[in-house]
Amino acid sequence: MKKKKEGLPRLLEIAGQKKGLLLLAGLLSVGSAMCMLVPYWAVYEVLKELLLHGSNPVLANGTEMIRWGWIALGGLVGGLVLLYAALMSSHVAAFRILYGLRVRLSEHIGKLPLGYLNNTSIGSIKKTMDQNIEKIEGFIAHTIPDLVNVIATVAVMFVIFFSLNVWLTVACLTVVVLSLFLQFSNFMGKKAKKFMRVYYDAQERMSTSAVQYVRGMPIVKIFGQSVYSFRQFNAEIQAYKTFALKCCDTYQNGMIAFTVLLGSMVTFILPMGILLLNANPQSLSLAAVWLFFIIMGPGVASPIYKLTFLGGNTREINEGVARIDRILERQPIPEPEHPQVPERYDIEFRHVSFFYENTEQGTRTKVLHDINFKAQQGEITALVGPSGSGKSTVANLIPRFWDVEQGEILIGGVNIKQIATAELMDTVSFVFQDTFLFYDTLYENIAIGSPSAGKEAVIAAAEAAQCHDFIERLPDGYDTKIGDKGIFLSGGEAQRICVARAILKNAPILVLDEATAFADPENEYKMQMALQSLIKDKTVIVIAHRLSSIVSAHQIVVMKEGRIVQCGKHNILSVKEGVYKSMWDAYRNAYHWSLNKN
Repeated sequence: MKKKKEGLPRLLEIAGQKKGLLLLAGLLSVGSAMCMLVPYWAVYEVLKELLLHGSNPVLANGTEMIRWGWIALGGLVGGLVLLYAALMSSHVAAFRILYGLRVRLSEHIGKLPLGYLNNTSIGSIKKTMDQNIEKIEGFIAHTIPDLVNVIATVAVMFVIFFSLNVWLTVACLTVVVLSLFLQFSNFMGKKAKKFMRVYYDAQERMSTSAVQYVRGMPIVKIFGQSVYSFRQFNAEIQAYKTFALKCCDTYQNGMIAFTVLLGSMVTFILPMGILLLNANPQSLSLAAVWLFFIIMGPGVASPIYKLTFLGGNTREINEGVARIDRILERQPIPEPEHPQVPERYDIEFRHVSFFYENTEQGTRTKVLHDINFKAQQGEITALVGPSGSGKSTVANLIPRFWDVEQGEILIGGVNIKQIATAELMDTVSFVFQDTFLFYDTLYENIAIGSPSAGKEAVIAAAEAAQCHDFIERLPDGYDTKIGDKGIFLSGGEAQRICVARAILKNAPILVLDEATAFADPENEYKMQMALQSLIKDKTVIVIAHRLSSIVSAHQIVVMKEGRIVQCGKHNILSVKEGVYKSMWDAYRNAYHWSLNKN
């Protein structure tokens, strides 16, 4: 079995057609490194000329030294130009890869079953889509050219060193090898990999807790509590602090040893040079070489420091790429080999049982038990029952937010697994209880229901959903952007925008999950009138807790603990002993409830 690529090789594999730009950036970086070393060689040639004529500097070849000065300037300018070109190439590649990765991840997540999003924290997905990919962009744009540049610099420096004197080079190389061994054993071992996983997990948990804390801020303020009232967020911050301190303690000794050893290059060069000069005290050229090593030897430390720092970035990228792959490895909902298109739009559940899976904990919870009912086209079918009875799960199974393992769901006699996902999404329109509006204009928030619709159709949908009047009262009307200039919608207004979106889509199947939950009585009546005209020839599934909104439904399916316990019309179920009658009686009593003045 072929071993899966990881880390940098996997990143380059993901880069795909952008490899050419990365290769060009690497070659330009090598050229820049070689040019930037030219001034140092020029300094050596000038020093050698001066030492050879130390007794009589007048005899030194001034023209030659000036020539080397111009060569040094040319090398410096050439190095900077090539470095600029390398960074431009790597940045273009980085931004293209960044765009491609985000689009690829977004499209992939959009094809995954809803269960994946339910079992995965928002912070984890947000961090992967945002921070991890941003780090990859920085790694490609800066780290890869810098890494190539540093490696090329060190390699060329040691080639120069070896060409000048082997023994002095061995002294320098010994220091470098020992220091790198200390650093890599300290930061690249199993313990370091484990720390990196813990680090990313801690950041994801903090991100998730931070999102929850911000969302819960109104409650925190109302009850006058501090950050400590949000215990989970506080616990994650404290856990991260403990982990960070543990990391510092673990790496401290190795880092000190690495820094001290690498900074003591001259300590090894001086005795080696003394030994060589004792063996050949008359050699001025050897003295020039020794002086060159004393000046340039410690200069090796800078790129080595940078190399280890960049190596740390590589380790982070390895973990980031692994987490991106973890999302890409999730299998999307399978598409049918021979997709079918239903000719009718009635919905039928046949012996459907369903389990929720928690992949992290490895548990399965059965939430639906042998569900059987048929929702006829052109009729309203209401799903009612106590909270947690499985109503929303039944509705979510219709557009294949999850796939059922037991039983089947049919639209017009066709199993929904045999309908292409795009076709199924066009067939079903969904209005959730929890509304979601994009950070865009109200016009675009409605038009997303049917991007090809004209302005007249958008306004007609808004009028049908009873939101045209309040939109017209806003400063910019339909061009008002949610959140701009402090403009926000109430829960009922936002819900009506979502209903307008569904009206505009005009899909043959309409699923309403508490679509009028936030509406006041007057607008609820208007919306119900609009929905009555909308549902003509459509299959409508309504989930409702407010029983007054579904008394006219053609069929009421009553659920309890994941099972269908009753089915019929309101006038029959409301007088027949059972779950529905109990709910209806409780609803009527709550309607007449009032505060006692005593």
